[in-house]
Amino acid sequence: MSEMLYARDAYGQALIELGGKNKEIVALDADLSGSTRTAGFGKKFPRRFFDFGVAEQNMMGVAAGLASCGKIPFVSTFAIFGSGRAWDQVRNTICYNKFNVKIVVTHAGITVGPDGSSHQAIGDIALMRAIANMTIIVPCDAPETKEAICACAEYQGPVYVRLGRPKVPTLAKKDKFKIGRARILREGKDISIIACGMMLKQALDAAEVLEKEGLSARVVNMHTIRPLDKKAILECARLTKRIVTCEEHLLSGGLGSAVASVLVENIPTPVAMIGIRDRFGQSGSPEDLIKEYHLSTDDVLQACRRLL
Repeated sequence: MSEMLYARDAYGQALIELGGKNKEIVALDADLSGSTRTAGFGKKFPRRFFDFGVAEQNMMGVAAGLASCGKIPFVSTFAIFGSGRAWDQVRNTICYNKFNVKIVVTHAGITVGPDGSSHQAIGDIALMRAIANMTIIVPCDAPETKEAICACAEYQGPVYVRLGRPKVPTLAKKDKFKIGRARILREGKDISIIACGMMLKQALDAAEVLEKEGLSARVVNMHTIRPLDKKAILECARLTKRIVTCEEHLLSGGLGSAVASVLVENIPTPVAMIGIRDRFGQSGSPEDLIKEYHLSTDDVLQACRRLL
């Protein structure tokens, strides 16, 4: 059994480490620092931490101002607020000017659970994909989150990092994390499963079941939604000729549509998409919601079998 860890814990720890190395790093939060894990940075570096209360738009504007003065702001809140409530400021103030702001949101996706639809960001990737100059990263576990945050600190320009609420299993990875470069977690020749975030576990579990049936599935960790690793996608198309995409997000505007766009323009390939289909979330346990919204390992298996 792989170790279960909170990705947001890894974010908080990475932020403290980076803050000790670079005095230009500052942290901003909107009354949720305990949940987003920026509170530790605030205790360690109180003069470089700013809590804005329930004023996300103002927080994004201040982050842009700090970035214009050479600071490296890490801005955090829940995904529903960082992507939706503050979208205008993210678009017009941060991204239009290519300011070096790192927006690290937590509690994304349907697995927020009991908080219900009002707090379940299931269209945030689509919102961020609609903004020019925005880099989008969806880590799959705690170690990859730490790698992504460290990479963001060195990266020039706006970044949106999407983290969930619950603990997630730690997945084995061989190569070094690099923004814009997918990670191959498992080789295969019959079908490719391209996934991001918590859906990587379902993809790997599905691949194991298929192996017992005499089929080999290639599993790709597409942690960066923009810039998308087109080379990795086309390699999957050439090698396996069938692709399943998996995401904890609406199918419109998410990973699946991004992958399909690349294939349509280059190598038209049969694609099945696992994701949320044109509906809002609801209150429930993460486990029940994963089943209700067809994001389970069985759903991934069914999609693979349809193509095979």
